[in-house]
Amino acid sequence: MNTSHAQPGTAPKHPDIASYKAAVIDRPRSVTFIEQTKSHAPDQLLVKMEGVGLCASNIPVWEGREWFEYPLEAGAPGHEGWGTVEEKGEQVTDFHIGQRVALLSGNAFSEYAAVSASEVVALPAALDGIPFPGEPLGCLMNIFRRADIQKGQTVAIIGLGFLGLGLINLCKQKGARVLAFSRRDSSLAQASADADLCIKMDDHYQIVQQTQAFTEDKGCERVIECTGKQWPLDLATDIITDYGKLIIAGYHQDGLRNINMQKWNWKAIDVINAHERDPRKYKDGMLAAIEAVKEGIIHPEQLLSHRFSFDRLDEAMALLSACPEGFVKGYIKFN
Repeated sequence: MNTSHAQPGTAPKHPDIASYKAAVIDRPRSVTFIEQTKSHAPDQLLVKMEGVGLCASNIPVWEGREWFEYPLEAGAPGHEGWGTVEEKGEQVTDFHIGQRVALLSGNAFSEYAAVSASEVVALPAALDGIPFPGEPLGCLMNIFRRADIQKGQTVAIIGLGFLGLGLINLCKQKGARVLAFSRRDSSLAQASADADLCIKMDDHYQIVQQTQAFTEDKGCERVIECTGKQWPLDLATDIITDYGKLIIAGYHQDGLRNINMQKWNWKAIDVINAHERDPRKYKDGMLAAIEAVKEGIIHPEQLLSHRFSFDRLDEAMALLSACPEGFVKGYIKFN
């Protein structure tokens, strides 16, 4: 492997068609590009990357925490990639050259990725031209499945990023009423086309009062928390009804949480951690997402707000960390 380094933040150019560029986060808030030689194992596919999404779980390793070791492996922590099969190992029988696929591997910040055939889902021709970050779309469908939404229920969705906005239409398709909560005006504006009520996350008690008024003091049968923050958990506890289900969709990665166990006991709620660890369930979610996109229930392009070229990965990560008004989800589009 050729690991000659370019200047940080500058993608190197090289005439050798057998090599490709991969990104390395070599220290907090710093990207270096290296050249690697194309190769793959007998049970792997070599995928030419078309795009890769940026995940909120990337933020800590980008910003830096004392428990991370740098540099990261080439291509890490990109795990929302999709592209086209360029080569395949002799043991691979389920895929063909030129086939468009979505990946589950974590090395997708790279022009090419060598991945096990077990970490790949084929994309049908009906999705040609549609950006498809399979892993987060699969998460979206798995969260929806575990939320067990029923017709006539009132569902509160707290946090309107990629997951929260994507869940609104899924819940409406089930015949539920949807309350959409966000601190950002741009997200509330986007949600207003489908949600029954949009509520700005500013004053805790006014939010509770608005919710109680909408539900005639009953509260919400389902609350889906998509932020990964403490306050939304407190808010969820106060607006959920007795015997409701609280679905934890946010990734709580920045420390311990305090919960009001007395209220959880009193309300007899079910708490569901809607994060999967079984790769088979991830793939099931991705397959469900393919069908939802084909049916027009999910529109990935509407949930991807910012597109960047590969050599602007550092800028993309900085915007992901800042999460300003108008930002839903960013992705890298390869040439």
